[in-house]
This record gives sequence, structure tokens and C-alpha cells, in this order.
Amino acid sequence: MFRIIWVISIHLRNFMRRFMPTNILLDAIRTRRGLKWGVPAMLLAIPYLFVASICTALIDGGASRWLYVVALVCIWNALKFLVIGPICVGLLLQTRVADYRDSHRSQPHNTSAWG
Repeated sequence: MFRIIWVISIHLRNFMRRFMPTNILLDAIRTRRGLKWGVPAMLLAIPYLFVASICTALIDGGASRWLYVVALVCIWNALKFLVIGPICVGLLLQTRVADYRDSHRSQPHNTSAWG
């Protein structure tokens, strides 16, 4: 039973990673070229939180309780975008420091007095 649950969760994760738009965008942001878009991507959390608040307002007004699922997904996506900003800043600093070290190691140092 545990093995079946494990296999289903693996397949579900692979499906979500490949086909859900937020996961595709987050994978693109985590690349070396996409790290600079981490902080602006945090702004995408605002529309997700707005949609979640609309869903909960509709539920309070008498709409179907299935909108809680939509609200939960929107809140989850908003949290993912809020977290990616600081992570990208750290990764960008790490890559810049590594590039700086590599560029200074590859340059020959001239130790002669005449320069």
C-alpha cells in the first residue's frame, strides 16, 4: 500500500512539474539566466492573493464550497512566488562571487617590477 502511494505521488509530482504554468515559470527562473527575474516574480503573488480573496468572498456569499480548492491553490502559488525572490537573490550572489573568483584566477598576475 505504501509503495502504491509513493509511486502515485512521484507521477503526480512529475505531471505537476511539467505541465503546471507556475512550476514551468519557477523552473525557468531558477536557471542561471532567469535568476535576475526572481524579485520581480514576487509581484505575481499579488494577483494570486487577490483571486483567493475573491473566492473566499464568493463562498461567504453563498457560492459552492469547492472554491476553497481554488483559493488554496492560489495561496500555494502565491507562497511559491514570495519564496523564490530571496532564494534567487542568494543564488545570484553566489554565482556572481563564483564568476568573480574564476575571472581573477584565470588572469595571469604580473609580478615584475616594470609591470
